[in-house]
Amino acid sequence: MYTTLEPIGRIVEEATPESFVFVTTKEGHPQKFEYVVVKSKERFGGRLQEVSVLAQVVGVVSRSNAFTSKLDLATLERVYSAGVDDSNILCMARTLGFLAEENGRKVVLMPRRALFPGNPVYLAPDELVRDFFSYDPDEGLHIGSLVSRPSVPVYLSVNGFRRHVAVIAQTGAGKSYTVGVILEELLRLGGTAVVIDPHADYVFLSRTRDMRRHEFSSRIQIFRNPNSTGRYSPDQLDNVHELIFKLSELDGDEVAAIAGIPESWANVRSAVREAVRALREEKRTAYGVNDLLAKLDEMARSSEKKKREAASRAYNHLHSLVKLRVFGDRTTPLKDEILRPGHVSILDLSGLNDASQDYIVSRVLEGLFNLRATGQFPYPVFVVVEEAHRFVPSKAAKRRTMSAEIINTIAAEGRKFGVFLILVTQRPSKIDADTLSQCNSQIILRITNPLDQRAVAESSERLGEELMRDLPGLNVGEAVIVGELTRIPVIVKVRERMTREGGADIDLVEELRKTREDLNLTAPRLPPPVRGGFAEV
Repeated sequence: MYTTLEPIGRIVEEATPESFVFVTTKEGHPQKFEYVVVKSKERFGGRLQEVSVLAQVVGVVSRSNAFTSKLDLATLERVYSAGVDDSNILCMARTLGFLAEENGRKVVLMPRRALFPGNPVYLAPDELVRDFFSYDPDEGLHIGSLVSRPSVPVYLSVNGFRRHVAVIAQTGAGKSYTVGVILEELLRLGGTAVVIDPHADYVFLSRTRDMRRHEFSSRIQIFRNPNSTGRYSPDQLDNVHELIFKLSELDGDEVAAIAGIPESWANVRSAVREAVRALREEKRTAYGVNDLLAKLDEMARSSEKKKREAASRAYNHLHSLVKLRVFGDRTTPLKDEILRPGHVSILDLSGLNDASQDYIVSRVLEGLFNLRATGQFPYPVFVVVEEAHRFVPSKAAKRRTMSAEIINTIAAEGRKFGVFLILVTQRPSKIDADTLSQCNSQIILRITNPLDQRAVAESSERLGEELMRDLPGLNVGEAVIVGELTRIPVIVKVRERMTREGGADIDLVEELRKTREDLNLTAPRLPPPVRGGFAEV
């Protein structure tokens, strides 16, 4: 079936269907993460068949009986001078499964029968490895290539997104870059996506890396609130639209909730409802925050004592809405404007305070979920939530957000209505554990914080101890992918983006060089060495 297999070792000692150890040569031993194959016989399709079991090298150890810690250095030198070389190379391998066909589709099955000591181990041919990580063009997203085999591309299953995805990494490891690759692929397949973007990381998605427009650029739109100071000015961006909401469309309880008035404060909430009702009776269909505050102030001066106190307290709480810089004289339509088939809509929230961002996320996601649940928008929607720990914090944070409830609802029920989450965070320990556990697939880049490693391990049933140990050692742009996105867990090098990244770190060396040129400063020279020590203080 495959090209001639290259033998590189033999199985030794105890072997199980899940793992085995093999001895290999000093010169030709495979590196960590390399793929090998062993032959076995497995019962499937009603009969016993020979199969090629793919395995991955998860550890490499060299041992010697001659060079031991029991010998002193002088003795070791004499052993070395004598030309003794009894190094034994052992590789630990984890089985990944074998390919079979069920109902016309390729599936990966785990071996159930024993692997035998003495059997040969072969270097896995590229075509076998490629079969494990390939999908048809209309059901696969090209995410990158194998770390151990740059020539073998890796694809994510589109259907794997049905059970939600978490993209997790510490700052600077490449998580937003990786999500940019996913969005490029979704655009290629005609996907509809809404991106919650607190730091303007995705606002250049309509541009190539050299700032030219690309073939999908007309299907990318940016929504910004007029009050946002923003990370970039609107004239630097393409397809910018207003993102505003009309306060007069909210009922009294919605206004009270936004202002943070607890439901137990019945009198205060009643005052808010009365003020809203009064403004509507006056036929004022476009009133704003200041109009509502003026009405509450009027009630606080003219009502009976109990109502005066409630109106006064409501006034004090609603004054916080002045800082909630999201309201205008109209509401940006969700259907047909923000939510458009085959488009990626980026909600650029940079420059807005936390409360404003939280309200926008809550309002948009509630409307989006309702449109899908009622069938008013007929296409599946992918929702990317950057900085997810800010919008759906852990219970230990003791901080409530307006958007947490709808994000939790989508995590629990979204797949039934065609709304699929992609949660992005650098602090998995600070995100709600129940929400994170609903993400059946994880794309995990470098993580070194023990608390975050523990949170990832607890949220993922598929992340084994070996993969957990590998997380701190990943390079920038390398990721472990587990779950329904791939047939088997895989370590990839994320491919280069076609689009420009908005949130990339600046090159300080280059920026300082430009500064010297602009100011006509001389090139930096290292100062001569200073003799002597520091003065005592």
